Amino acid sequence: MSGGDIAGLIAAGVFAVLVAILAVPVYKLGKVFDEIRASIRSLSDGATPLMDEVTATVSTTNLQLQKVDGIANNVSDASANISALSSLVAATVGSPLIKVAAFSYGVRSAFANRGRGGSGRRSR
Repeated sequence: MSGGDIAGLIAAGVFAVLVAILAVPVYKLGKVFDEIRASIRSLSDGATPLMDEVTATVSTTNLQLQKVDGIANNVSDASANISALSSLVAATVGSPLIKVAAFSYGVRSAFANRGRGGSGRRSR
């Protein structure tokens, strides 16, 4: 064997040791990637039912909001009807009451003037 052959064998041995040393981190990195894949699969499996529940909750909430909107519309209509009714009652009852009050004031004033001896006319 020549010196070049021995140097080649030493280089091959060093290369084999270097490959063996680098194989350990690559193997560990493969295990890390396996764990990451398992974690992602677990998250995905857990997220799908959660998304289904959120979708159901949003649908139920939308139905409830539609019901509340209907109730709010009905309350608005009822308050408008009550306002119109109170205006009608005020116009129907209020005007005659004002006339009766004015008439009674006039009658009282007339009786008060009559009782004092004056009829509102001057005597000659």
